[in-house]
Amino acid sequence: MNDFWTGAEVISAYTRAQAIEDGALVDVSTTAQEAGFRWPVALTAAVQAEAVAWDGENGEYQDERGRLWDVVFMAGIAVRRNRGRHAAETSRLPYAIYRVPNVPDATESTELQLVIAVSGGDDGEPVMTIMLPHED
Repeated sequence: MNDFWTGAEVISAYTRAQAIEDGALVDVSTTAQEAGFRWPVALTAAVQAEAVAWDGENGEYQDERGRLWDVVFMAGIAVRRNRGRHAAETSRLPYAIYRVPNVPDATESTELQLVIAVSGGDDGEPVMTIMLPHED
């Protein structure tokens, strides 16, 4: 069976860089570095929409910068809590944040489950992606 893949040609590849360029991922590495991350960090577009986006119509008591900080800071706590565990056990870490949904008239925070995943980047370097639990 190994001979089947020998010399196989890649027909198509979608890189992390392309996903960031297309908006499928949002690079938040600068904020993540401020929170103590050493590797590049990106959010999926769904996390950006569910946890970070804020149109301001629900009041001025929140902003996207603060909401992004909450997502990244809580991811850092999840990573630190799992430090020292076997890599196979920690490649996908679930965690939760509380955020006010970005919908009209919302004022109460609700829990949102997220996952931070470690994988290889375009050149095999470690990268982290924050996503909703059903995303891969």
